[in-house]
Amino acid sequence: MSNLLGPIRQLGYVVDDIEAGMKYWSETMGVGPWFYNPRVPIEDYTFEGQRFEPHNSVALANSGEMQVELIQTRNDAPSMYRDFMAKGLRGLQHVAFWTTQFDADLAKMQARGFTVKMSGCVGQNGRFVYFAEEHHPGTCIELSEVLGPKGKMFDLIREAAVDWDGTDPVRPFPDLSEH
Repeated sequence: MSNLLGPIRQLGYVVDDIEAGMKYWSETMGVGPWFYNPRVPIEDYTFEGQRFEPHNSVALANSGEMQVELIQTRNDAPSMYRDFMAKGLRGLQHVAFWTTQFDADLAKMQARGFTVKMSGCVGQNGRFVYFAEEHHPGTCIELSEVLGPKGKMFDLIREAAVDWDGTDPVRPFPDLSEH
């Protein structure tokens, strides 16, 4: 476990073809089922302090406690994913720590010298930030808030993987709205 913010909970991979990525991870690696959203509804998105409208497709699955995220950019909005690809890189782009104390953990990271490069929100209590600092080529740290619907969705994805038998390998994202 990291002594920074607890365990790393997610590995984020930037891919050219998310459908091929889900097929590889489910058939070759035995990881699934994948929960797929062809257009993630990101609110209040900023990159280097400026607002943009990204169009990203995301697929999520768990291998044990570790969540694997596949990300494909669908437009040219400035992002750390786009910059990663522009460097000719594919694969692991970020590791994510999950938090229920977003403001306190963000302040802790900033006090350690980390600076926010990309941020936004997915659903209620689903804020995220990516820090500019890279400690090996292209890979950075994400801090992801997991309260409310987003946290419940992550629990559902983890639970679906526990006894997954390989059937129904790609599923739609669960509804993030409060019920």
